Amino acid sequence: MDTRAEVREFLTTRRARITPEGTGVVTGGNRRVPGLRRSEVAALAGVSVEYYAKLERGAIGGASSSVLGAIAGALQLDDTERAHLLDLARAADGIPTSGRSRRRSSRAPASRPSLQWALTAITDAVAFVRDPRQNLLATNPLGRAFYSPVIGDGGRTPNLARFQFLDPVARDFYPDWELFAQMCVGIMRADAGQDPHDKELQDLVGELSTRSETFRRLWGAHDVRTHGTGTKKFHHPVVGDLTLAYEELAITAAPGQVLMIYTAEPGSPSAERLRLLTSWSATPAPAGTISPPRSN
Repeated sequence: MDTRAEVREFLTTRRARITPEGTGVVTGGNRRVPGLRRSEVAALAGVSVEYYAKLERGAIGGASSSVLGAIAGALQLDDTERAHLLDLARAADGIPTSGRSRRRSSRAPASRPSLQWALTAITDAVAFVRDPRQNLLATNPLGRAFYSPVIGDGGRTPNLARFQFLDPVARDFYPDWELFAQMCVGIMRADAGQDPHDKELQDLVGELSTRSETFRRLWGAHDVRTHGTGTKKFHHPVVGDLTLAYEELAITAAPGQVLMIYTAEPGSPSAERLRLLTSWSATPAPAGTISPPRSN
């Protein structure tokens, strides 16, 4: 990843989205740029125009945390965007940002029985482990049934981003497909900032940019986000519509990997449908099969 280009495009897109009115900047009638001018950002941050222009050209190495904090405040960055800017600055200084090992196996969870035991012990919720490259590394039984459209025939490691942007089935599975697409790209963008040396992630970005115009457009927006917690809607081919709450938990034994848990509100139609899916997952399937039958 070209850190200078990332910094330049991130700061430029953040500056372009802010209206002068939203910052209290008094303007004249003639404005040739969207959002704030560089001079206006510099004034809000309390730095010289020359210095801010240098930062926006990508020369962010050596910038102090106080200056970066002032720039983040002037650009009205949220917590995720602020963290992304700091990650980019650390990368420019050659400082590891995430603590992740650069030599890591995407199959680590499968080789750790204790993690698989923990996943299997979660019986009333969808539980799975993914890495920064959106690989679906391990699931509990309900997770395998839930993500059967993603897992397919098991020929390769399931990847949530490839499914999102390259598989037409995703538009049925995700009723809010465009929202899911924005979330997926924002999370990948934040992960790329944390580990600019992750070649597999960069290769995936290149593949999706080549094959999906939507991914290319969203990636170019430079929006970042974290998963955290919230609610998502799904349409499963076996049990139908599901509204599930999610929680993201970091796996400290494998930096960069996260445990995702999807649950339904007790007593809700979604909870009943998850129970139906649990029953389906407990039904022995013929050897070598993983995908459930499609409902009519």
